[in-house]
Amino acid sequence: MTTIGNNLERLRARIAAACAAAGRAPQSVRLLAVSKTFGPEAVREALAAGQRAFGENYLQEGVAKAQALAGAGIEWHCIGPVQSNKTRLAAEHFDWVHSVDRLKTAERLSAQRPAGLTPLNVCLQVDIDGGANKSGVPPAEAAALAHAVAALPRLRLRGLMTIPEPVQDPAAQRAVHRRARALFDALRAQGLPLDTLSMGMSADLEAAIEAGSTLVRVGTAIFGGRARPAP
Repeated sequence: MTTIGNNLERLRARIAAACAAAGRAPQSVRLLAVSKTFGPEAVREALAAGQRAFGENYLQEGVAKAQALAGAGIEWHCIGPVQSNKTRLAAEHFDWVHSVDRLKTAERLSAQRPAGLTPLNVCLQVDIDGGANKSGVPPAEAAALAHAVAALPRLRLRGLMTIPEPVQDPAAQRAVHRRARALFDALRAQGLPLDTLSMGMSADLEAAIEAGSTLVRVGTAIFGGRARPAP
């Protein structure tokens, strides 16, 4: 087995252990392999080890990889910011966009999603811990945005995504993830058919899973240190 394959095996065991500790079934948490800055060969290694969902932060890099690996059965997730002039790339080449935080972005994705493709799965990015310089809709505004996005054609609102500031204390990690889970539950109670809570990365996936994450986003623990600086 390759290094990437071994890393995936260890990571899956870690996720399973976190699920067991939280009293959850292992299949209730999906793994998104964050492949930014790594080329198609690294993705192929992960594919060979059974990984099918991959996350990209930079649209043009992700599109190039999707084209190089066309027909491989990959589910591509855009997890980085989507500028207005690049929404067409996301709409045409990705299966998911996790980073919707404005209605304008959602409207452009809706208008630009090709009719021949299935509806684009989207998550609202929520600034759950109030970071001053971070993307994300404030929690108090999430419900209004969620209902507006859910009404758009060619989109399927799936849930929420969070990127809280990194903290080392497990109790602090759990507290912020529980706030996201509470918001997720509140939106579901309003009738929104949400099924995805995208939160948790390498350093805090146990806390995220305990709080109810359904999808964890992990890069370095799978692929190693970044191959080149982010553009």
